[in-house]
Amino acid sequence: MKHISVGFCLLLFVAVGAFAAPNGQSVAPIAATVSSARFVYVTSYDGGEFSARPFPQDQKAIANVQDAIQKWGKFVVVDNPQQADIVLVVQSRASEDILALYDVHDWPAKNYLWREMGQNGLQAGETPLVTDLRAAWEKAVQ
Repeated sequence: MKHISVGFCLLLFVAVGAFAAPNGQSVAPIAATVSSARFVYVTSYDGGEFSARPFPQDQKAIANVQDAIQKWGKFVVVDNPQQADIVLVVQSRASEDILALYDVHDWPAKNYLWREMGQNGLQAGETPLVTDLRAAWEKAVQ
C-alpha cells in the first residue's frame, strides 16, 4: 500500500510539472478530443452576446474573446452552438474573469475541459485568458 501511495504522489508531481508554462505559471491541459475543433461558439453563463440576460460586462467579454479568437486564426466563430465543435464560456466580474472551454456535445451539463481565471483577463485589446487558452491548446496538439 505504501508503494502505491508513493507512486501516486510521484505521478501527480510529474503530471503537474508537465503542464508548467515557461514563465512559471501553470497551463491547464486540453482534452485531445477537441484538438481537431474548427468552429467555436462564445457565450456567457447567463446567455449569448445578444441575449438580454447577460450582464453588460459579460457581453463585452464575449465580443473581446470573439475578437481575440478571430485574430488567432485557429477557429471560426459561429453564431449558434449547433454549428460549433467547442464552446467558450465567459464571465467577467470586477474581482475576476473566467474563460472555460467545453465540448459542444457536453455543454452545458458536463464539466469544462479547460478553465482559467484571472483579474482583467477578458478586456478589450489584451485578453490574457485567451493567450493562456492558446498556450494550452498548442501544448495539447504538439
